[in-house]
Amino acid sequence: MRSIQKNLSNAFYALLSLPCTAMGFALSVQIAALSWILSTKYGFDMHDVGFVWAAGPLAGIIGQPIVGLLSDKVWFWKGRRRPFILIGGTIAALMLLALPFIDVIGAATGIESLVTIALIVALTLDLSINISFNPTRAIIADVTPAGDQRTKGYTWMQTISGFFGVSAYLISIFWGNLTLIYFGSIIVLIFSVIPTFFIEEPKTLDVVNDVKEDDSVLETNLPEFLKISFAHAFTWLGVQTMFVYIFFYLKEVIFGYAPDAVLDETVSNEIGRSIGIAFAVLNTVGFVLPALVLEPITKKIGRVRTHAICILIMAIGYGLLSFLTPSLTTLYFLMAIVGIGWAAVVSLPFAIMSEVVDERKMGLFMGLFNLSVVLPQLVASSIGGWIQTFANKNIIFTVCAISLLVSALLWFMIKESNRGESKTTVPTGGH
Repeated sequence: MRSIQKNLSNAFYALLSLPCTAMGFALSVQIAALSWILSTKYGFDMHDVGFVWAAGPLAGIIGQPIVGLLSDKVWFWKGRRRPFILIGGTIAALMLLALPFIDVIGAATGIESLVTIALIVALTLDLSINISFNPTRAIIADVTPAGDQRTKGYTWMQTISGFFGVSAYLISIFWGNLTLIYFGSIIVLIFSVIPTFFIEEPKTLDVVNDVKEDDSVLETNLPEFLKISFAHAFTWLGVQTMFVYIFFYLKEVIFGYAPDAVLDETVSNEIGRSIGIAFAVLNTVGFVLPALVLEPITKKIGRVRTHAICILIMAIGYGLLSFLTPSLTTLYFLMAIVGIGWAAVVSLPFAIMSEVVDERKMGLFMGLFNLSVVLPQLVASSIGGWIQTFANKNIIFTVCAISLLVSALLWFMIKESNRGESKTTVPTGGH
């Protein structure tokens, strides 16, 4: 075991964050570019875009629990999580490269339906992200002790991942989404492959924190796991609704075009740039807060209460977007408010959840926990036709606000876990 891992140095936390950063970057590229490229280059309407986005949740429902269970049990290439990270990262990089060439792929394969090709590419991309995302998060729990040091692992994960996520949107703003896609494929490949060879995984998961969990305690915690998952599901219903349909909000509400209007290249690029700025603001707050602000606050009032307050602030931000006079300035400002909740969403739930489940089955529970993300994503992706019936697309943020408000109320009802509070000893020696 390398000294940086043995001592749990900041350099190790940064290294440990890179595989998850790769998947986060792939997701950022998808968020920034998928709706844009489908709508502008291939002429998909809101219903078709939602249909393609639904491929991701379907992949997650199938992929993450299976991959999580397998990654708990298997051991090859000197790792438990490593093989899935390597395979998934490589495929994700290739599928990002395929996004601008959906029409070329269709011509080469003889498939005339662009929707079909887009579905295949999106499904493969999302499946590869799902194959890797679970192990990249589970490996953090595998090699860090429960308690504050594990929270540090997940907040560092979001700090590093968030920084590169912001970089993705800045690339989109200044150089365009096509450049982002090409650059993103390189980052995803490098960050998925190289770091895994410098992280030593434990062969026996239940000795990482030098403790074997009592089965009765774990059974008692299962209801808490379900409560956490249920609360997290409403969070993602709101978040995914914004991700999928913000293009149409900008097109119709901010830029004032009719739903069926065909946009020229200049306008479509300007909308893409505006999306990039909005998400850059969101993710800047999202990566600055976890390690610098949220982690110190969790030590004073607890992870659950900190998270619930952040989600409530996010709901307020969405509510204001729904009711205030629309403008790009208003959108960018309120994205910073929403970013407070986003900072919590992408860091704290994993630390909270990981301390109420059997650490020997962390991959499986990470996969099951992911259902609280992908099922709401599937719901959000399926309501495009319903949203399209509203003349005022502010309804998009109304849905977001209501979902996040329900989520916040549910989080306030969850008890703080005290598991791992006394387990602050850093593991020494190899496994």
